Amino acid sequence: MTQPNDLHAKLAALLDRDDALALFRGAIGAHSITGNEANFVTYLSEQMAKRGVEAINTAEFEPGRPNIWGERKGAASDNDDNSKRLLFIGHTDTVHVDGWREHWQGTEREDPFGAPLIDGEIWGRGSGDLKAGICASLAAASLLDAAGIRLKGDLAFAYVGDEESGQPGSGISAGVKHYTNLIKTGDIAKPDFTVYVEPTRLAVYPAQIGFYIADIKITGKSAYFGVPELGKDALKAAHSVMSALWAHSDDLKTRGHHDLIGEGFLLITGLTGGGFIAVPEECKLSLIRKLLPGESLDDAAREMEAVITGAITDPEIAVSISYPAGRDHALGGSAAEIDPNLPEVRDLSDAVAGAMAGRGLIEGAPFWSETPFFVNELGTPAVYCAPGDIRNCHTFEERVDIEEYFAGIVAFACFMARYCGIAD
Repeated sequence: MTQPNDLHAKLAALLDRDDALALFRGAIGAHSITGNEANFVTYLSEQMAKRGVEAINTAEFEPGRPNIWGERKGAASDNDDNSKRLLFIGHTDTVHVDGWREHWQGTEREDPFGAPLIDGEIWGRGSGDLKAGICASLAAASLLDAAGIRLKGDLAFAYVGDEESGQPGSGISAGVKHYTNLIKTGDIAKPDFTVYVEPTRLAVYPAQIGFYIADIKITGKSAYFGVPELGKDALKAAHSVMSALWAHSDDLKTRGHHDLIGEGFLLITGLTGGGFIAVPEECKLSLIRKLLPGESLDDAAREMEAVITGAITDPEIAVSISYPAGRDHALGGSAAEIDPNLPEVRDLSDAVAGAMAGRGLIEGAPFWSETPFFVNELGTPAVYCAPGDIRNCHTFEERVDIEEYFAGIVAFACFMARYCGIAD
């Protein structure tokens, strides 16, 4: 039987770097800013078929916006009730490129979809978030074929749209909702374990934060500046509200520490108000709340609302609160976690560490993405793991180290073999 270190060495030696690089560059070139996922889905359909993915399906979760999924059936899946099904999933959409060309004008980075290789890194919008992960998962299937390895269990792939925020009327996880609903109805087989390919620098994230965003409108009454007693100062009320919210955030930080994702808190992110030579009639605040696993979004929002209303003592000053970023919950996105000591989590960590020294660490996701649809709704263990660094994503610096990308392919192929088993 091939031992783990031998498998790493064998797969690394067989990796077709030129093919893997072409796959990655083509993915970046198939630009797919949120709302335009179909462009990338067409590319993925071709590449999935080329790499032995069967039963490829596309379905629109909104008009003109398709998901795509498929599978490679394992040797034991039809006659072994104990065979496993492993899913690799990621989102097809990227954030916008506004200002990119101007920022890099006259340089080889100017085209956000050009995918230049510069000093060992592939540049471009979507390179890290998260086309490196998608391409690594597909290239890993090709690598197994090159090694002559057939899996016992099933290998599934799904690529969904609408994860990114920022485009009007989008960014509500409509794609993954559509896909997981098909699992709930039995139209798609339920996975036993899921790897969501958000960029982690090849760490393994079994836990992630939850969040809600709140927009707060405080309305008073305007009055000429010389007779302020005739008005109701919304900006002054907002000051009281912000002071109370900052105190609330300090209290949240003392309530508990999560080993992987730290403490909960609240961050005020925006303030607008005033503008006339008069008592300010209206003031608007925006904030984001970080939640830990086990915290209720409903309870957290109610507590914040009580803090806000308690800070305003004048009954003639009105407050309205809205939550514009519902995901798996109407108010926002739920936190999620699985046991970091599960054998499959450790196996993935070992597979990554064997492919690239110093990687495969067990850490927590400082972002929200879509594993709660699997962990909380389907009861399926899920982690994040992929090449790429979230810290340069959504910026003009988005790029992926090419050796990290190649290591991700080897790591994913090794984990596929370990988790699904190798057929004789």
